[in-house]
Amino acid sequence: MILKTYIEPPIDNNNYLIIDEQSREAALIDCSAVDEALKKDLSFFNAKLKYILLTHGHFDHIAGIRPNPAPEISNDENSRPQIVMHKADLGWLDKANQYLAMFGMPPITIPKIDIFVEDGDILKLGELEIKVIHTPGHTQGGVCYLTDGKLFSGDTIFRESVGRCDLEGGDFDQIVESIEDKIFTLPAETLIYPGHGRMTSVEWEKEHNRFM
Repeated sequence: MILKTYIEPPIDNNNYLIIDEQSREAALIDCSAVDEALKKDLSFFNAKLKYILLTHGHFDHIAGIRPNPAPEISNDENSRPQIVMHKADLGWLDKANQYLAMFGMPPITIPKIDIFVEDGDILKLGELEIKVIHTPGHTQGGVCYLTDGKLFSGDTIFRESVGRCDLEGGDFDQIVESIEDKIFTLPAETLIYPGHGRMTSVEWEKEHNRFM
C-alpha cells in the first residue's frame, strides 16, 4: 500500500491518500483541500480515486469537496469518486458554510454522500480491505478506517489527546468508550494517523494518553 499525507487548510488537517499497489485504486481520507501535490501523486502513481472517505462531517474535513476541483477527482457522475460517510453526521454538512465563513473561506457546494457506512463495513481498493470502525464521541457519526495495520482516526484520537467533545453531538464519556472498546482493542503495533498532528500508535496511547 502506498500512503501519502497532505497537511491542508483551514486548520492544518491531515488528509491521507492510500493507493493499492496492484489495482492502483485509491482513497482520499478526508478532503480539506485539493492541492497540486495530491494531483501530482495521483498522476505519478497512475492511480484512480475511487473513494473520498470522510471520518466525520465537520467543515474542515470536507471543505475541499467542490465541483470539478481537478480532472483526477471530477464530480462528473460517471467518473467522480464515491463520497463515504456515516449517516449520523449528515446534519453537519448543512452547517459547513456557516463555519467556513468564520474562517474567511468561500462557501462550498454541499457534497452528495454516495455511501453511508456502519460499524464493521468493509470497503475495497482492489484486494486491499478498509474496515469501518464507528467511534462516536467527537461527533455521533465519527468513524475510523483500518487497513494494513494503520488506523486513520479522524478527530477521535490524537497523539496523547482526544477529539473535543464540546460541540453539538459531542460526548466525552462516549469518546472514551469508543477509544477503549474500539481502538485500544487493536494490536499494540497498530499505527494511528490522526486528523491533526503527529502519527502515534495504540501502544503509545495506552501508556501516554492523559485522557484515558
